[in-house]
Amino acid sequence: MDSTDRKIIQATQAGLPLVSQPYHQVAEQLGLQPEDVIVRMQRMLDSGIIRRIGVVPNHYALGYRANGMSVWDVPDHDVLRLGPLVGQLPFVSHCYRRPRHLPEWHYNLFAMVHGRSREDVESQVSQIADLLGEANLGHEILYSTRILKKTGLRLAA
Repeated sequence: MDSTDRKIIQATQAGLPLVSQPYHQVAEQLGLQPEDVIVRMQRMLDSGIIRRIGVVPNHYALGYRANGMSVWDVPDHDVLRLGPLVGQLPFVSHCYRRPRHLPEWHYNLFAMVHGRSREDVESQVSQIADLLGEANLGHEILYSTRILKKTGLRLAA
């Protein structure tokens, strides 16, 4: 990573500009060509300096005020088969496997759902339960109580 890469990271670490051509605006700000910004960011992605470039929606601003992490107890031998099915549901923002911590914590499959109300979330969780069928050995919904600031890579000036 050279000084130009650092400048690109510093210019984008709070997010890309919300314009039709964000890379062009970053390039103009830094006195670079847009193609150079794009190539350098792709290289940083490929090398692991940057893990991903993506949208991080503020669900609350979009009207989704009920956010629930549904946690599921499913047989361990079924997690790799069922997890992708749950993760593909349109109302699941992310789904992943986590280790159990017995005897207190039986849950090994997590799926985040967002709804405009708790009733919406409960309806979605019911759909997940239907999908899991007999593999659903129990579940809970852990509702968000506050918004945590989501940030990525930060470099000091």
